[in-house]
Amino acid sequence: MTTPKDTPTKPAKSTKPLDEKIVIRKLSLVSVIGNAILSGFKLFAGITGNSSAMISDAIHSFSDVLTTLIAWVGVKISKKASDAAHPYGHERLECIASLILGAVLLVTGIGIGKVGIENILSQQYEILAIPSAIALIAAIVSIVGKEAMYWYTRYYAKLIHSSAFMADAWHHRSDAFSSIGSLIGIAGAMMGYPVLDSVASVVICLFIIKVSYDILKDSVTKLLDTSCGEEYEKQVSQYISEEDGVVCVDMLRSRMFGNKVYIDLEIQVDGDKSLREAHAVAEQVHTDVEDRFPDVKHIMIHVNPAQKAV
Repeated sequence: MTTPKDTPTKPAKSTKPLDEKIVIRKLSLVSVIGNAILSGFKLFAGITGNSSAMISDAIHSFSDVLTTLIAWVGVKISKKASDAAHPYGHERLECIASLILGAVLLVTGIGIGKVGIENILSQQYEILAIPSAIALIAAIVSIVGKEAMYWYTRYYAKLIHSSAFMADAWHHRSDAFSSIGSLIGIAGAMMGYPVLDSVASVVICLFIIKVSYDILKDSVTKLLDTSCGEEYEKQVSQYISEEDGVVCVDMLRSRMFGNKVYIDLEIQVDGDKSLREAHAVAEQVHTDVEDRFPDVKHIMIHVNPAQKAV
Protein backbone atom coordinates (compact mmCIF):
# COMPACT_ATOMS: atom_id res chain seq x y z
CA MET A 1 0.00 0.00 0.00
CA THR A 2 1.93 3.24 -1.41
CA THR A 3 0.38 6.61 -1.12
CA PRO A 4 0.27 8.59 -4.38
CA LYS A 5 3.37 10.55 -3.35
CA ASP A 6 5.33 7.38 -2.75
CA THR A 7 4.28 5.43 -5.85
CA PRO A 8 7.50 4.65 -7.81
CA THR A 9 7.77 6.62 -11.05
CA LYS A 10 11.42 6.07 -11.84
CA PRO A 11 13.20 2.83 -12.57
CA ALA A 12 15.55 1.58 -9.91
CA LYS A 13 18.64 -0.49 -10.50
CA SER A 14 18.40 -4.00 -9.15
CA THR A 15 20.14 -4.45 -5.78
CA LYS A 16 21.00 -7.37 -3.58
CA PRO A 17 17.64 -8.83 -2.52
CA LEU A 18 16.55 -8.29 1.07
CA ASP A 19 15.24 -11.02 3.31
CA GLU A 20 11.66 -9.76 3.19
CA LYS A 21 10.52 -12.05 5.99
CA ILE A 22 13.01 -10.47 8.38
CA VAL A 23 12.08 -6.94 7.26
CA ILE A 24 8.34 -7.63 7.66
CA ARG A 25 8.92 -9.09 11.12
CA LYS A 26 11.04 -6.10 12.19
CA LEU A 27 8.51 -3.56 10.94
CA SER A 28 5.64 -5.33 12.65
CA LEU A 29 7.45 -5.66 15.98
CA VAL A 30 8.66 -2.04 16.00
CA SER A 31 5.19 -0.77 15.19
CA VAL A 32 3.27 -2.99 17.62
CA ILE A 33 5.67 -2.56 20.56
CA GLY A 34 6.23 1.15 19.92
CA ASN A 35 2.51 1.90 19.60
CA ALA A 36 1.64 -0.20 22.64
CA ILE A 37 4.13 1.71 24.82
CA LEU A 38 3.17 5.12 23.44
CA SER A 39 -0.58 4.56 23.60
CA GLY A 40 -0.34 3.22 27.15
CA PHE A 41 1.65 6.25 28.28
CA LYS A 42 -0.66 8.67 26.46
CA LEU A 43 -3.79 7.07 27.92
CA PHE A 44 -2.30 7.32 31.41
CA ALA A 45 -1.28 10.94 30.78
CA GLY A 46 -4.69 11.80 29.30
CA ILE A 47 -6.62 10.35 32.25
CA THR A 48 -4.39 11.65 35.03
CA GLY A 49 -3.76 14.91 33.18
CA ASN A 50 -7.47 15.61 32.43
CA SER A 51 -6.95 15.94 28.65
CA SER A 52 -9.62 14.71 26.23
CA ALA A 53 -7.26 15.49 23.34
CA MET A 54 -4.58 13.19 24.79
CA ILE A 55 -7.12 10.43 25.44
CA SER A 56 -8.24 10.71 21.80
CA ASP A 57 -4.61 10.63 20.73
CA ALA A 58 -4.10 7.46 22.78
CA ILE A 59 -7.09 5.79 21.10
CA HIS A 60 -5.56 6.70 17.75
CA SER A 61 -2.30 5.01 18.76
CA PHE A 62 -4.14 1.90 19.94
CA SER A 63 -5.68 1.65 16.48
CA ASP A 64 -2.13 1.54 15.06
CA VAL A 65 -1.52 -1.78 16.80
CA LEU A 66 -4.55 -3.26 15.05
CA THR A 67 -3.72 -1.78 11.65
CA THR A 68 -0.11 -3.01 11.84
CA LEU A 69 -1.35 -6.53 12.44
CA ILE A 70 -3.66 -6.16 9.42
CA ALA A 71 -0.73 -4.91 7.32
CA TRP A 72 1.42 -7.83 8.44
CA VAL A 73 -1.25 -10.38 7.52
CA GLY A 74 -1.85 -8.65 4.16
CA VAL A 75 1.84 -8.62 3.23
CA LYS A 76 2.35 -12.24 4.29
CA ILE A 77 -0.56 -13.39 2.11
CA SER A 78 0.49 -11.24 -0.87
CA LYS A 79 3.96 -12.89 -0.91
CA LYS A 80 2.49 -16.35 -1.44
CA ALA A 81 3.54 -17.99 -4.69
CA SER A 82 1.11 -18.34 -7.59
CA ASP A 83 -1.10 -21.40 -7.57
CA ALA A 84 -3.76 -23.02 -9.77
CA ALA A 85 -6.54 -20.87 -8.31
CA HIS A 86 -4.46 -17.65 -8.43
CA PRO A 87 -2.10 -17.96 -11.43
CA TYR A 88 -1.28 -14.24 -11.34
CA GLY A 89 -0.28 -14.26 -7.67
CA HIS A 90 -1.76 -12.74 -4.53
CA GLU A 91 -0.46 -9.14 -4.66
CA ARG A 92 -3.95 -7.63 -4.68
CA LEU A 93 -4.63 -9.04 -1.24
CA GLU A 94 -2.17 -6.46 0.06
CA CYS A 95 -4.36 -3.75 -1.46
CA ILE A 96 -7.32 -5.19 0.42
CA ALA A 97 -5.28 -4.97 3.62
CA SER A 98 -4.55 -1.33 2.80
CA LEU A 99 -8.27 -0.72 2.25
CA ILE A 100 -8.95 -2.08 5.74
CA LEU A 101 -6.20 0.15 7.12
CA GLY A 102 -7.77 3.20 5.47
CA ALA A 103 -11.25 2.30 6.70
CA VAL A 104 -10.06 1.84 10.30
CA LEU A 105 -8.24 5.17 10.09
CA LEU A 106 -11.36 6.89 8.74
CA VAL A 107 -13.63 5.53 11.48
CA THR A 108 -11.07 6.48 14.15
CA GLY A 109 -10.85 10.04 12.84
CA ILE A 110 -14.60 10.51 12.71
CA GLY A 111 -14.97 9.18 16.25
CA ILE A 112 -12.31 11.54 17.59
CA GLY A 113 -13.85 14.53 15.79
CA LYS A 114 -17.37 13.73 17.01
CA VAL A 115 -16.44 14.03 20.69
CA GLY A 116 -14.54 17.28 20.09
CA ILE A 117 -17.41 18.90 18.18
CA GLU A 118 -19.92 17.93 20.88
CA ASN A 119 -17.77 19.65 23.54
CA ILE A 120 -17.39 22.78 21.41
CA LEU A 121 -21.10 23.05 20.59
CA SER A 122 -22.10 22.56 24.23
CA GLN A 123 -20.56 26.00 25.02
CA GLN A 124 -20.12 24.91 28.63
CA TYR A 125 -16.43 25.59 28.59
CA GLU A 126 -16.25 26.44 32.30
CA ILE A 127 -16.90 22.79 33.22
CA LEU A 128 -14.11 21.47 31.02
CA ALA A 129 -11.10 20.21 32.98
CA ILE A 130 -7.73 21.97 32.60
CA PRO A 131 -4.97 19.56 31.47
CA SER A 132 -1.83 19.18 33.58
CA ALA A 133 1.84 19.11 32.58
CA ILE A 134 2.02 15.32 32.14
CA ALA A 135 -0.38 15.57 29.17
CA LEU A 136 1.91 18.17 27.58
CA ILE A 137 4.96 15.94 28.08
CA ALA A 138 3.10 12.97 26.56
CA ALA A 139 2.31 15.02 23.44
CA ILE A 140 5.98 15.92 22.94
CA VAL A 141 7.14 12.33 23.45
CA SER A 142 4.48 11.12 21.00
CA ILE A 143 5.50 13.59 18.28
CA VAL A 144 9.15 12.55 18.42
CA GLY A 145 8.43 8.83 18.70
CA LYS A 146 5.82 8.64 15.94
CA GLU A 147 7.86 10.70 13.49
CA ALA A 148 10.83 8.36 14.03
CA MET A 149 8.56 5.35 13.43
CA TYR A 150 7.23 6.97 10.22
CA TRP A 151 10.70 7.35 8.67
CA TYR A 152 11.80 3.90 9.79
CA THR A 153 8.71 2.17 8.34
CA ARG A 154 8.71 4.27 5.16
CA TYR A 155 12.35 3.40 4.45
CA TYR A 156 11.81 -0.36 4.60
CA ALA A 157 8.37 -0.21 2.92
CA LYS A 158 10.04 1.32 -0.14
CA LEU A 159 12.79 -1.30 -0.14
CA ILE A 160 10.31 -4.20 -0.22
CA HIS A 161 7.75 -2.29 -2.39
CA SER A 162 4.98 -2.74 0.19
CA SER A 163 1.89 -0.54 -0.12
CA ALA A 164 0.43 -1.94 3.10
CA PHE A 165 3.48 -0.97 5.17
CA MET A 166 3.68 2.37 3.35
CA ALA A 167 0.11 2.94 4.49
CA ASP A 168 1.20 1.97 7.99
CA ALA A 169 4.04 4.52 7.78
CA TRP A 170 1.55 7.25 6.93
CA HIS A 171 -0.54 6.08 9.86
CA HIS A 172 2.48 6.76 12.08
CA ARG A 173 2.82 10.25 10.63
CA SER A 174 -0.89 10.96 11.07
CA ASP A 175 -0.41 10.07 14.74
CA ALA A 176 2.48 12.55 14.92
CA PHE A 177 0.21 15.20 13.36
CA SER A 178 -2.52 14.40 15.84
CA SER A 179 -0.02 14.78 18.69
CA ILE A 180 0.94 18.21 17.36
CA GLY A 181 -2.73 19.14 17.55
CA SER A 182 -2.83 17.73 21.08
CA LEU A 183 0.22 19.75 22.04
CA ILE A 184 -1.34 23.00 20.83
CA GLY A 185 -4.70 22.26 22.42
CA ILE A 186 -3.25 21.18 25.76
CA ALA A 187 -0.93 24.19 25.92
CA GLY A 188 -3.83 26.54 25.08
CA ALA A 189 -6.08 24.95 27.70
CA MET A 190 -3.33 25.29 30.32
CA MET A 191 -3.09 28.99 29.43
CA GLY A 192 -6.76 29.53 30.26
CA TYR A 193 -8.64 28.44 27.13
CA PRO A 194 -10.05 24.97 28.01
CA VAL A 195 -12.06 24.72 24.79
CA LEU A 196 -8.79 24.43 22.84
CA ASP A 197 -8.37 20.90 24.15
CA SER A 198 -11.59 19.94 22.32
CA VAL A 199 -10.60 21.99 19.28
CA ALA A 200 -7.44 19.89 19.14
CA SER A 201 -9.59 16.76 18.89
CA VAL A 202 -11.29 18.18 15.81
CA VAL A 203 -7.91 19.09 14.25
CA ILE A 204 -6.72 15.54 14.91
CA CYS A 205 -9.84 14.27 13.15
CA LEU A 206 -9.10 16.31 10.00
CA PHE A 207 -5.52 15.08 9.73
CA ILE A 208 -6.57 11.47 10.17
CA ILE A 209 -9.37 11.70 7.59
CA LYS A 210 -6.99 13.25 5.02
CA VAL A 211 -4.46 10.44 5.40
CA SER A 212 -7.20 7.78 5.30
CA TYR A 213 -8.47 9.30 2.04
CA ASP A 214 -5.00 9.08 0.45
CA ILE A 215 -4.60 5.45 1.53
CA LEU A 216 -8.06 4.43 0.29
CA LYS A 217 -7.57 6.23 -3.02
CA ASP A 218 -4.21 4.56 -3.64
CA SER A 219 -5.60 1.11 -2.79
CA VAL A 220 -8.59 1.49 -5.12
CA THR A 221 -6.32 2.76 -7.91
CA LYS A 222 -4.17 -0.37 -7.70
CA LEU A 223 -7.19 -2.66 -7.62
CA LEU A 224 -8.57 -1.16 -10.84
CA ASP A 225 -5.61 -2.01 -13.13
CA THR A 226 -4.68 1.66 -13.35
CA SER A 227 -1.84 2.68 -15.68
CA CYS A 228 1.52 3.47 -14.09
CA GLY A 229 1.48 6.80 -15.86
CA GLU A 230 2.88 8.38 -19.01
CA GLU A 231 6.29 9.16 -17.49
CA TYR A 232 6.85 5.62 -16.26
CA GLU A 233 5.78 4.09 -19.58
CA LYS A 234 8.01 6.50 -21.48
CA GLN A 235 11.04 5.44 -19.43
CA VAL A 236 10.35 1.76 -19.98
CA SER A 237 9.68 2.28 -23.70
CA GLN A 238 12.91 4.23 -24.18
CA TYR A 239 14.89 1.51 -22.40
CA ILE A 240 13.35 -1.21 -24.61
CA SER A 241 13.91 0.71 -27.85
CA GLU A 242 17.66 0.73 -27.11
CA GLU A 243 17.81 -3.08 -26.77
CA ASP A 244 19.77 -5.03 -29.39
CA GLY A 245 17.52 -6.29 -32.18
CA VAL A 246 14.58 -3.98 -31.40
CA VAL A 247 13.71 -1.73 -34.35
CA CYS A 248 11.11 0.26 -32.44
CA VAL A 249 8.33 -0.01 -29.87
CA ASP A 250 4.87 -0.15 -31.47
CA MET A 251 2.81 -0.25 -28.28
CA LEU A 252 3.34 -0.35 -24.53
CA ARG A 253 0.65 -0.53 -21.87
CA SER A 254 1.18 -0.87 -18.12
CA ARG A 255 -1.16 -1.68 -15.25
CA MET A 256 -0.80 -1.87 -11.51
CA PHE A 257 -1.47 -5.28 -9.95
CA GLY A 258 -1.26 -4.67 -6.22
CA ASN A 259 2.30 -3.45 -5.61
CA LYS A 260 3.56 -4.96 -8.88
CA VAL A 261 3.40 -3.92 -12.55
CA TYR A 262 2.28 -5.88 -15.61
CA ILE A 263 3.27 -4.66 -19.10
CA ASP A 264 1.85 -5.51 -22.53
CA LEU A 265 4.36 -4.75 -25.28
CA GLU A 266 4.55 -4.82 -29.06
CA ILE A 267 7.97 -4.40 -30.68
CA GLN A 268 9.25 -4.43 -34.25
CA VAL A 269 12.06 -6.83 -35.15
CA ASP A 270 13.77 -7.18 -38.55
CA GLY A 271 11.28 -9.15 -40.65
CA ASP A 272 14.07 -11.11 -42.31
CA LYS A 273 15.12 -12.72 -39.03
CA SER A 274 14.16 -16.33 -38.40
CA LEU A 275 11.52 -17.19 -35.83
CA ARG A 276 14.22 -18.40 -33.45
CA GLU A 277 16.16 -15.13 -33.80
CA ALA A 278 13.07 -12.97 -33.27
CA HIS A 279 12.11 -15.07 -30.26
CA ALA A 280 15.61 -14.61 -28.82
CA VAL A 281 15.24 -10.82 -29.09
CA ALA A 282 11.91 -10.93 -27.25
CA GLU A 283 13.33 -13.20 -24.54
CA GLN A 284 16.26 -10.84 -23.99
CA VAL A 285 13.91 -7.86 -23.71
CA HIS A 286 11.76 -9.79 -21.25
CA THR A 287 14.75 -10.66 -19.04
CA ASP A 288 16.36 -7.21 -19.17
CA VAL A 289 13.14 -5.30 -18.38
CA GLU A 290 12.27 -7.45 -15.37
CA ASP A 291 15.85 -7.09 -14.12
CA ARG A 292 16.08 -3.32 -14.73
CA PHE A 293 12.62 -2.51 -13.35
CA PRO A 294 12.18 -4.57 -10.15
CA ASP A 295 8.53 -3.57 -9.75
CA VAL A 296 7.67 -5.27 -13.06
CA LYS A 297 6.36 -8.75 -12.32
CA HIS A 298 5.80 -9.78 -15.94
CA ILE A 299 5.98 -8.34 -19.44
CA MET A 300 4.03 -9.92 -22.29
CA ILE A 301 5.75 -9.30 -25.65
CA HIS A 302 4.29 -9.50 -29.16
CA VAL A 303 6.77 -9.29 -32.07
CA ASN A 304 5.85 -7.47 -35.30
CA PRO A 305 8.00 -7.81 -38.45
CA ALA A 306 9.72 -4.65 -39.63
CA GLN A 307 10.33 -4.14 -43.33
CA LYS A 308 14.01 -3.62 -42.77
CA ALA A 309 16.38 -3.33 -39.80
CA VAL A 310 17.36 0.16 -38.66
